Amino acid sequence: MNKVTVVEHPLLEDILSHLREKSTPPRRFAEQMDAAGVVLGLEALRSAKTQTVQVSTPLKTAACRKLAQPVCLTAILRAGLGMMPGLARVLPEARMGHIGLYRNEETLNPVRYYVRLPSGLDKTLVLLLDPMLATGGSAAEAVRILKTDGAKEIAFVCLLATRTGLRRVHREHPDVHIYAGAIDPVLNQNGYIVPGLGDAGDRTFGTI
Repeated sequence: MNKVTVVEHPLLEDILSHLREKSTPPRRFAEQMDAAGVVLGLEALRSAKTQTVQVSTPLKTAACRKLAQPVCLTAILRAGLGMMPGLARVLPEARMGHIGLYRNEETLNPVRYYVRLPSGLDKTLVLLLDPMLATGGSAAEAVRILKTDGAKEIAFVCLLATRTGLRRVHREHPDVHIYAGAIDPVLNQNGYIVPGLGDAGDRTFGTI
C-alpha cells in the first residue's frame, strides 16, 4: 500500500508487547506509549526538509545538517496526548496542536469538540498523533481540519492501524503518509481494533 510505512524496529516490537498486555498498569502503559511516540515520530521525521549550516566546534568549523522547516506535533485528544511528551523532548522547538474528537457510538462518525492549532501550518511539517487508526473517521476528519488551517505536509503517526482505516484516510487524503507500529487484521462490530490493545486513552490515563 502506497504511503504507508510499518515501522519495523526491535524496540518498538518490545514496546507493543507491553502495550498489548492487559495487565500492564496505567503508569507503565503511559511510559511505553511515550516511548512508542518517539520511535514512530523519528521515522516520520525522515521526510523533514534539512539544510546545510556551518557550526563552530571547539576545534574548527563543521558542515552540519539542520531542520529547515518548523514541526508541529498535533494530538487527537485524548489518546494522542500520550504520544506527545517524548517527541516534545526530542524536538523542544516544535509547536503543539490539539484536535478534540469523540466517536458517536451509534454512527461511529467523529464529532468535533475542540481545535487549537498554531499559525503558519502552510510552512510546517505536521505530525498528527493518535495511537489507533481503526475506522479512519477521526483521522480523516483531523487531517481535513489541519488542511483547512493551511497544512500542506501531514504525516499521520499511530501505533496500530487496520486496512479499513488506511483505505479511508487515503481515499479522502491520498497525500498523507501514514506511519504505524503494526497493522491488525480485524475491526469488531463496535469499531475497535482486534487484537488491538483496548482503549488507549483509558489505559494511558487510568480511567478504565
